[in-house]
Amino acid sequence: MLFFNSPNPAPNPRRVRIFAAEKGIALPMRDLSIPAREHKSEEFLAINPRGQTPALQLDDGTVIAESVAICRYLEGLHPAPPLFGTGPLEQALIEMWCRRVEMVLMPPVGAVWVHTHKFTAHLPGRNAEWGESNRPRVADALAFFDAALAGRTFLASDSYSIADILLLTTIDFAGFIGIPLPAQLSNLQAWHARVSARPSAAA
Repeated sequence: MLFFNSPNPAPNPRRVRIFAAEKGIALPMRDLSIPAREHKSEEFLAINPRGQTPALQLDDGTVIAESVAICRYLEGLHPAPPLFGTGPLEQALIEMWCRRVEMVLMPPVGAVWVHTHKFTAHLPGRNAEWGESNRPRVADALAFFDAALAGRTFLASDSYSIADILLLTTIDFAGFIGIPLPAQLSNLQAWHARVSARPSAAA
């Protein structure tokens, strides 16, 4: 197999790298530069027509795109440790928190990124006013996750999971685009320190 990666700060490929590191999986990897628009090359568009990383190409040519889908595939191949949970309740809670990261926090972070950051200035249809209006939504989302982490070590279960990976990579990307984690969100700050100290966070 071959993993098509983009280096930091791209958050979605980082999800898979962290997941693989937690599993002890060494993924054969090819880096594609987003600033150089290598992910929009004809060669890569033939692999993933959406022109986005990450993508995982299997030995038979099958391509799995979308970071969580790739992680689910890797979980099936390497079930231990179970980062998607064990049993119906834990699996459902992890899925719930993954969805909340992707539906509550990621959209406003993405809006600020696309519509206000200097690295996306070339994109058509930018609306700086719309981008700036999403900063309070990011703040509200971070406060929501801070409250959810009260008295908890990890976001979705008693063990580290894919939900923690999604939240970590999104918060770190928010920091990259100029939205630091507020100091007063003590639960989220403590959680962030814990998960950032894991060796996999450096993947």
